[in-house]
Amino acid sequence: MRAGYQGTGPGAITPDGCAVELYARLPVGDEPDIIAAAVPEGARILELGSGVGRMTHALLERGFTVAAVDESAEMLERVRGARTICSPIEELDLGETFDVVLLASFLVHTGDAEVRRGLLRTCARHVAEGGCVLIQREGEDYHANVPRERVDPSGFTVRIVFSEPVGDGVHSVRAEYEFPDAHWTQTFRARPLSREQFEEALAEAGLRVDRYLTDDRIWVKAVV
Repeated sequence: MRAGYQGTGPGAITPDGCAVELYARLPVGDEPDIIAAAVPEGARILELGSGVGRMTHALLERGFTVAAVDESAEMLERVRGARTICSPIEELDLGETFDVVLLASFLVHTGDAEVRRGLLRTCARHVAEGGCVLIQREGEDYHANVPRERVDPSGFTVRIVFSEPVGDGVHSVRAEYEFPDAHWTQTFRARPLSREQFEEALAEAGLRVDRYLTDDRIWVKAVV
């Protein structure tokens, strides 16, 4: 388990505290539609941090070709129909490029600044000429509107229990997921990034914002 990360609940827990069984249950939201609207039809997508394939499978259904990367072999065992690569994202170097590189799940907000630099360098290294990098950011009130909870229409409750500063601009965050028959928690480290700090981090990796894809600026299209 990575320092500052923890997970509880049934089934395998990954090094960053994610529960495989939990993520196999969570529904996909509107992310695949946002992605599909921003990239060419049939694009080759490198999905960094695919987990069990929630978005992978939705993107395959929309006609994209997907290579799914995750550091957890247990997560990748749930992925169907895509090429899978088991590797830490920040160490990945496939020697090939893709039309689209996808970095979702707020991974750009990892608490370790050097890991973030590695993630963004991996994005820049694997995007084809004329291609793009799609990044999912935290909402700008993510750490302010706490505690909070949301009841999903499919029948479970997700809570952000706390977001507490632990030094060097990093927060310790705890999420809880309550289903009728099971309960999971995840504690993780996150680094809030203002819009300016986010764009500076992109520039450090040789990337720049092409446009924000959503009004809340959570989804971003970046280019080299």
